[in-house]
Amino acid sequence: GEAIGYSNYFFEHEDDAMTIKNYTQFKVKLFNITIFSILSEAIEKYENNKLIFFKSNTLQNGKEKFVNLRYDKKSNKFIINGSSFKGEADVDNVIGNWWNQKILNANSQISPLSGSIKKQKVSLLKKEVIELYGKNYEVLHFKLKSKNENLSKEKKLNFDIWLDPRKGLIVKIAYERMGKWEYRLKNFE
Repeated sequence: GEAIGYSNYFFEHEDDAMTIKNYTQFKVKLFNITIFSILSEAIEKYENNKLIFFKSNTLQNGKEKFVNLRYDKKSNKFIINGSSFKGEADVDNVIGNWWNQKILNANSQISPLSGSIKKQKVSLLKKEVIELYGKNYEVLHFKLKSKNENLSKEKKLNFDIWLDPRKGLIVKIAYERMGKWEYRLKNFE
């Protein structure tokens, strides 16, 4: 298929701190009519490899979504103010972004668009070799699904994820929702 957008991540490291900035834009058109669109900006901050701050603003199909998350040291919880969830969350949650391989070990994730918390189960399917942009990768192929099978199809997690274990990079994600989608790692520095 053809590229319909991008999701770019920029990493800044300083001592024990890391900041990730993400810019995402997708637009799907059918007969010159936009049927799906996302425009999003986010920032994630970590100290000593622990999430302390996350903020995103997203326009999805004309609807505004947001997340404001901060780590509360006193309660050892995340405090979330999101368009779909407001409240506390356990620090074992991971932001559901595709740059972070920790998503493959987490029992739940926080939606980077709305702040909702989604319980998940992850299973290793197989080792395999895949080709992306003319280059072969030896990868581990995982399946990430919602724990709750009763969720509506739109809310259910159902992703195939390919991880390059030597580099610790997720190189490809595939799922179906209003058609087949793939995220492919194009380059990294």
